[in-house]
Amino acid sequence: MPTYRDEVVVLRTHKLGEADRIVTMLGRRTGKIRAVAKGVRRTSSRFGSRLEPFMVADVLLYQGRSLDIVQQAESLGAYGADIVVHYDRYTSASAMVETADRLNEAEATPQQYLLLVGGLRALARGEHAARSVLDSYLLRAMALSGWAPGLEGCARCGAAGEHDAFVAQLGGMVCVNCAPAGSARVATPTASLLRALIRGDWDLVDSADAAASAGASGLIAAYAQWHLERGIRSLAHVEGAR
Repeated sequence: MPTYRDEVVVLRTHKLGEADRIVTMLGRRTGKIRAVAKGVRRTSSRFGSRLEPFMVADVLLYQGRSLDIVQQAESLGAYGADIVVHYDRYTSASAMVETADRLNEAEATPQQYLLLVGGLRALARGEHAARSVLDSYLLRAMALSGWAPGLEGCARCGAAGEHDAFVAQLGGMVCVNCAPAGSARVATPTASLLRALIRGDWDLVDSADAAASAGASGLIAAYAQWHLERGIRSLAHVEGAR
């Protein structure tokens, strides 16, 4: 049976039998992986703690017919311990790995892997507000999947200028001529924050006021869930946890 090695982020786990788990991972080279980790629920397991959600590991796997089998796991980033003890970090990380799990196989690129690892590292270290890390991750993950929101000019007709309506179904900021009746109006500080989040301008992001931050978070959540076609369940627990 062929073996292969990859660096992975653990997205989620499910119990299997008495002592095993099915582990869903995002690999740097091989994309999404579903594998059985045998015996990891036993206290004597050599690598059970390395295969928990939010952990980054170097794994050796056997390629199986339907599910691969984890043979070895060495920790590369033990981010889970510093994330799960903070509610805001935990809920934001949960939404991030759920989003990564929703991406199609064709979109599970090395860039998506590195983006997720960077986001989890920032959460674990408390470098920025947890919701800001999540918002930036969602915008960048959408962009890497070919769904970058239009934030400069009208996303529908291309009209130049800064516009004040955001419509997820039309691709982002739109001009007054393209905006349907009742479209969400975006204050200038919120529009500036959206652009800072996708660029990674953390000085601007960290100095944003609560109103701009809350407005940006709502628009980003609506945009991501529209393109993923299903709700991101974890986002329900993130709201207000800034």
